[in-house]
Amino acid sequence: MGYIKEPAGVDFVVDPTPLTAADRKRISEIIAHYKATGKKMPLPKSSAKTRFTGASKKKTLA
Repeated sequence: MGYIKEPAGVDFVVDPTPLTAADRKRISEIIAHYKATGKKMPLPKSSAKTRFTGASKKKTLA
């Protein structure tokens, strides 16, 4: 990995994001499930809309 130069006026800060107790518990449950079954735990689908829709995938360049 090379050296990354910061652009003028931008500071790259690498800090760990603090987790809540609920987040830690959920992560532990997911890891325990994976270790027990060897499969990923199904996560609920996000309600957020994605940038790409079926219509945009069908478009072709002329």
